[in-house]
Amino acid sequence: MTFVPNRLEKLDLSQTLGHDESEERVRKAQRRLTQLRLFTAGVLDASAKGPGLLVLFEGFDAAGKGGAIRRLTAALDPRHVRVMPIGPPTDEELSHHFLWRFQHSLPGKGSMTVYDRSWYGRLLVERVDEKIDDDTARRSAEEIVDFENMLVNDGVTLIKCWLQISDAEQLRRFDARASDPLKQWKLTSDDWHNREKRPAYLKAITDMLEWTDHAHAHWDLIAAEDKHFARATVLETIVDRWVHDLERRGLPVPKARHGDYLH
Repeated sequence: MTFVPNRLEKLDLSQTLGHDESEERVRKAQRRLTQLRLFTAGVLDASAKGPGLLVLFEGFDAAGKGGAIRRLTAALDPRHVRVMPIGPPTDEELSHHFLWRFQHSLPGKGSMTVYDRSWYGRLLVERVDEKIDDDTARRSAEEIVDFENMLVNDGVTLIKCWLQISDAEQLRRFDARASDPLKQWKLTSDDWHNREKRPAYLKAITDMLEWTDHAHAHWDLIAAEDKHFARATVLETIVDRWVHDLERRGLPVPKARHGDYLH
């Protein structure tokens, strides 16, 4: 029997949103994101630079991370956001502590970085593929918690999104990619390999959420079975988390303009 994580089993994957409503909600959220980004970059009404923003995306292959990231960054000036696709570590990176390779891309004050996958590969693919054992995974999780706490205390707003889809929906998307010449490049042997190990990934995700979901670095679980619902929800979640963190730091967050997404 397939093991289902407690937090994920509570996630309602049946949630849907019509195309037009989704596009409208995305547009409103994008306008608010633009306003917040200009504010934290220090270019809105001569505002001072705010905390750096780090948004990381994790999820099963074909869960829609790329689409969510494109909509997140679409309304932002390219000078004000950096997108980092995270792949397997290189030989040089493997010769260092597993968090070493992320140092150069962390956002400084007034900056923004988006990770397409992240250091959580340590607790997921490396663990599932038995490149590290369970004890090392548990120790690595503790190091991640300390690392994220250090980032937040040093002035970084950290937002973590997990996009969840069912086994059946993933297979449907894989098949759709395989039959589309313009999308076949997105489907690799690694994707099929990871799909075969879904039960092991579910167990690893359960542990990841239990070990690394803390007040300073909360995991937001996004139902991504319906792409229209997921895209709007991701952007609105980021706005909510961002505003909350800025307000708790005592910063004068600009009010949303008429027609924008209201926190």
